Amino acid sequence: MLPHLSAVVGQFRTGGTCLAAVPHGTGHIHDTFRVPNARPGGPDYLLQRINHRVFARVPELMDNIRRVTEHLRHHAGRLTLTLVPTREGKNYYQDDGGSYWRMYLFIAGARSYDLAQTTGQAYQGGRAFGQFGAWLADLPGAPLVETIPDFHNVETRLGAFREVLKTDPLGRAGEVAREIDFVEARAAEMPTLLRLGRAGTIPLRTTHNDTKFNNVLLDAEGQARCVVDLDTVMPGYVGYDFGDSIRTLVNTAAEDEADLGKIGLHLPFFEAYARGFLEETAHFLTPAERNTLAFGCRLLPFLMGLRFLTDHLGGDLYYKIHFEGHNRQRARAQFRLLECLEAQYSTLQILLDQAAGKS
Repeated sequence: MLPHLSAVVGQFRTGGTCLAAVPHGTGHIHDTFRVPNARPGGPDYLLQRINHRVFARVPELMDNIRRVTEHLRHHAGRLTLTLVPTREGKNYYQDDGGSYWRMYLFIAGARSYDLAQTTGQAYQGGRAFGQFGAWLADLPGAPLVETIPDFHNVETRLGAFREVLKTDPLGRAGEVAREIDFVEARAAEMPTLLRLGRAGTIPLRTTHNDTKFNNVLLDAEGQARCVVDLDTVMPGYVGYDFGDSIRTLVNTAAEDEADLGKIGLHLPFFEAYARGFLEETAHFLTPAERNTLAFGCRLLPFLMGLRFLTDHLGGDLYYKIHFEGHNRQRARAQFRLLECLEAQYSTLQILLDQAAGKS
């Protein structure tokens, strides 16, 4: 184990003898390491260096996670992430260089998949995120802190887009005129969830806000075990979580697919996910909330495409790119996915109504 990592591991209350930490996973935000345990039958650990440039309020972030995991554990002992305290009893450690670290128990016998491979997996993903929202519907105390303010606020995202468009620092606006028109043609409708929330028509919930399929752990039998990546759990609307899952689940091509003709919808995955999700949420979602789920499927590709386009115009400052124009390509792929969802919008609503009837 690297000397520095060994010293960091030693700050946490681990049991047994920890062996060399090895890089783990493919996440782009935090640095993650698996820490094996030499003690027979002892748990392994997951050590993370928190990216405090993305999550600037680390104490509040970690208190959110503590509250969420403690509450989930109270629901019939539901498996959830388990924080390992430091030797001082805190849920994170700050080293002399200013880096923040946290540790979880490693969850054995389960794994994540970047993409769903079967309708059964899609159904389990819907159940997992549906249960997650249902169990947090009665989270006591004050609302969780916004770990990334305005994360899904489309009005804020549109404002940032228009600001960078005014200055066009790299002179790229001309090459994306079609995409700019695409955004503006939909800009008036996209704040629908915000308007419904302000009017009191739909409630703010405790939502996950990053419901990619790979944030669900499945066991060897394909059953959902645990929802992970709790950094963005904060107040939001149910349509955000449902829409982001569908955005990443039903696309027949990669998120940055260059050949837009390959992008389409895998509707059996949509039906399976919607069925699982509504089985777990039908008892607490209001009719108005259920009516926003299909719209959420349009909003989230719009939001992601808008963010990619804004970053392209601004000089690729936020998202890592692998070639020039990568963010432009990502934006075009998201907007093409949105067009596919718009073309099938009535079908999506029918499938949701059918799923709700089975719940």
